Amino acid sequence: MRHIFVNILGVELDFTTKVEEFIKHTGPKITYTKQPLQNEFFIRSNELLFEQGINDIQLSIADWEGTPCFFTTGERSNLPYDIFAASFFLISRYEEYLPHVKDIHSRFSPKDSIAYQNGFLQKPVVDIWAYKLLEALKERFDDFEYKIKGYDFVSVLDVATSHCYANRGVARGLAGLLMDLGSLRLKRVIDRILVGLNRMKDPFDNYAELIVLHKKYNVKCNFFFQFADYSKYDKNVSTNSMKFKSLIKYVADYAPVSLAASYSSFTDLELLRKEKANLEEVINRPVNSSKMRYNRVDVPETYRNLITAEFTDDYTMGYTYELGFRAGTCTTFQFYDIPLEVKQPIKIHPFAIHDYALSKIKKDEVILRQVKKITDEVSQVNGTTIVMFSNELLGNKDDRNWMSLYAEILKEQHV
Repeated sequence: MRHIFVNILGVELDFTTKVEEFIKHTGPKITYTKQPLQNEFFIRSNELLFEQGINDIQLSIADWEGTPCFFTTGERSNLPYDIFAASFFLISRYEEYLPHVKDIHSRFSPKDSIAYQNGFLQKPVVDIWAYKLLEALKERFDDFEYKIKGYDFVSVLDVATSHCYANRGVARGLAGLLMDLGSLRLKRVIDRILVGLNRMKDPFDNYAELIVLHKKYNVKCNFFFQFADYSKYDKNVSTNSMKFKSLIKYVADYAPVSLAASYSSFTDLELLRKEKANLEEVINRPVNSSKMRYNRVDVPETYRNLITAEFTDDYTMGYTYELGFRAGTCTTFQFYDIPLEVKQPIKIHPFAIHDYALSKIKKDEVILRQVKKITDEVSQVNGTTIVMFSNELLGNKDDRNWMSLYAEILKEQHV
């Protein structure tokens, strides 16, 4: 309810379970129960918010004036659906607690989500429902006060591999060269040699260009650097590299710098703390925001670890290979821990667009159309579009000019 009223609609609210107190109140009021008290604004409640723990729930998705919804309420209710229970189901990630098969990186598959299965993954339905509620309240209460926030756009830059060839040391550079020769990737061999001789800029070294682009189009951005030891899934430049540290400090002068947590830290709290502390030492300021490698989230454990490691914000809530709203909302929310029945002190910033999802699309114009479709949905409910790109993909010109395409996306937001 706080997410819908406070975060989305800018409406202050209070709760009471005392009938006398409720009746005495002269301003706009809502009953959220099984039966209305008098003739007040009434939303018939589903059982979900009065239960404890996780139960197997059977959902029936229906159409509400063009928007999917579930948990019907019956004729006496002022809304045809219990949007509070439905919103809680989505933003708490209730379905991710239910039995499901994880992928090779222990991730929940978008194809197992009700949003994907029912064709509304690309709609921020929680925010749309909130605005439907607002219209009903404005119709009922002449003096209803609310404060709508403005539309926002944020670009997240994921730097899991800061350089393709440079700053990797002699041993790793030589090993990479031999592997490229062995697999006859001759272009990589030539590029690797040119970068090594300082005759060509490293393809992943696009930070100055990105900083200029963000300034040109007045786009908010956040750079997430991995600062971890080498492992099977973590292959960044050594954290001892002075050039790497200088790069991070340089970027931090122009934009917020946050932690792209390593693959290894997913189940290792001490390692997560260490990576955070080491990055803080480099930029000489607190690191409050996190993003998990490969967008791995295991609810509620991932968020419990992040809270223990003293992160206040996380940008992992989204799908890598599907566009859309994993938690059904385009508005930042606080994580609710269902097993503990407590609202946790970490803000979740859900992203809707990931570059890997875009890379599955063959034509540039179709990519731009898809991005516009999502940003239009978000702007209609004054939400925040968060896009996630990696410096690796933006430096890749093999299949298309990704940097040029990225600039087009930012330009569209600036208009």
